[in-house]
Amino acid sequence: MSVTSERSPPAPAPKDDLAGLLFAGGAFFLWGVIPLYWELLRTVPAAEIAAHRVFWCAVTIGVFLAWRDRLAATRLVFRDTRMLRTLALTSILIATNWGIFIYCVVSDQLVEASLGYFINPIVSVALAVGFLGESLSPCRMAALALASLAVLYQTLALGSFPVFALILAFSFGFYGFFKKQAPVSAMDGLLVETLLLAPAALLYVGAYLGGGAANGASAPIWALLIASGAVTAAPLLLFNLGARRIRLSTLGFLQYLGPSLTLLIAVLILGEPFTDDHAITFGLIWASLALIGLEGVRLARTSVSVSR
Repeated sequence: MSVTSERSPPAPAPKDDLAGLLFAGGAFFLWGVIPLYWELLRTVPAAEIAAHRVFWCAVTIGVFLAWRDRLAATRLVFRDTRMLRTLALTSILIATNWGIFIYCVVSDQLVEASLGYFINPIVSVALAVGFLGESLSPCRMAALALASLAVLYQTLALGSFPVFALILAFSFGFYGFFKKQAPVSAMDGLLVETLLLAPAALLYVGAYLGGGAANGASAPIWALLIASGAVTAAPLLLFNLGARRIRLSTLGFLQYLGPSLTLLIAVLILGEPFTDDHAITFGLIWASLALIGLEGVRLARTSVSVSR
């Protein structure tokens, strides 16, 4: 009796879910325009805004989950030591990202902040290579080289190392990296993260109520600080919901929307300068992103062709 071995057909290329595209696209749109919100709180120090942001985000998500009768699921997360360690780390990463971004807005350094989020996809590639063992193609090696050259050029030509841009890029890059490894729903994960940060945030806010900028502030300022919880929660929830429903390559393309809007707001609305040196720096970053994007398109077409 002879046995004929047949090669099984390749699995079809994964497709993006429409809801996932809308969720992720909405998240990056909101992140792109959110500087306009923080600009309204310019009279409040960045650290104080960040503390309010953490506390009111925890309150907002907590009330929402209580309304949905979902708090029991959150309590289960606190019983999982490994999960809790991961979310403790991501809470620190996202708090760092929030604080630095707000500081960039109120200190008129939004152009550098947008640079950080343009660098972020390059950081994601580096993390995939360094921690997940993914191989680095010649195209991606060239992309990383161009991104490194952009940082070097800004350091030499503008006379300043893009510290804030790199902190934003690496903090959010690692945040996404670890969150994809945490099997927890978007809402539960975000609530745990903010609850872990809430005691420190509440102590900070309480210590400054006697002499902080929020003390004696107008009702609109307080309303904006309280609403910062919802403003913070909305895009993060959309991002986590979207990331689970679409391909990583698609998510990479969508995340260019946020920093593009931020850059336009910084230059066209807030009046920050965009010099020739900035153009060269961003040009190198955009060229590196274009290389990664073109490679992604080529691989996607190859996958579709093979699946047929």
